[in-house]
Amino acid sequence: MKFHKLLIALLVLSLTLGAKISVFAQDEEKPEMTEEEWQKQMDEYTAKKNELTGKLDQLTKDVDALKKTNSDKDAAVVKAEEDLYASVGSTKSGVADFRKKFEATEKFINKKEGKKEDAEKMFAEIEASKIKCLPEFYDRYKKMKDALAKWEEVKKEAGYTVVKGDCLYKIAGKKEIYNNVKMWPVLWDANEKGVVNAPPKVAKTIKNPNLIYPGQVLKVPALTEDLKKKALEKSKKYRYTRKKKTEEPKDVKKDEKKDVKKDVKKEEPKKEEKKK
Repeated sequence: MKFHKLLIALLVLSLTLGAKISVFAQDEEKPEMTEEEWQKQMDEYTAKKNELTGKLDQLTKDVDALKKTNSDKDAAVVKAEEDLYASVGSTKSGVADFRKKFEATEKFINKKEGKKEDAEKMFAEIEASKIKCLPEFYDRYKKMKDALAKWEEVKKEAGYTVVKGDCLYKIAGKKEIYNNVKMWPVLWDANEKGVVNAPPKVAKTIKNPNLIYPGQVLKVPALTEDLKKKALEKSKKYRYTRKKKTEEPKDVKKDEKKDVKKDVKKEEPKKEEKKK
């Protein structure tokens, strides 16, 4: 047992000494750098450093030159902008104020939620300013002008007093009303739930377009394209349904009469036979 331990110890010792010897051998294989070699390598690194430093300096100069060019261009843009604003008799702050008014007027006219009179006043301020001629505004200004020109003013509903012999069809065809008999549904829709006024004991509504009474004051709405379209559709539909209703009973009556005559002819001989 002791002998085995001794062998193991000798083996470990030999391995350790062999490793140290190989390290020393490797150190001996790599000779140290000479002073000349070291100096040569330092010179190479110094040359690369100087080269890179030169490139960095050149890039810095290029960046400074670009900054100056950019600054000059910004100044030129500002100068051109000032000259442009001056050509319409304004300044940058003046154009900013005009822009707010312009956008508010544009929104008001496009939505058509208010009165046309107010829109015209707002537009008059825009039109009076030369700033509207700037490229930023001019095309939008023209569209706004067209929209205002096409604005159909919603007038106060005119009233028409029904006289004897009138009907919605006839009233719609009058020149002072719509000058188009097919627009009668507009009058019906406007007055179905209530007319402007009516004499005592006279209907205040028009539930049936065929029943209107003298003395009723009808609402006459301003005719718009949307109302025209709806009126034409309703007029056509109403005429079709009315025609269909009036035709069906006639056919039924004719058929009934024919059937009655046939039955009478068939029954008569039977009665005579009974008498005989």
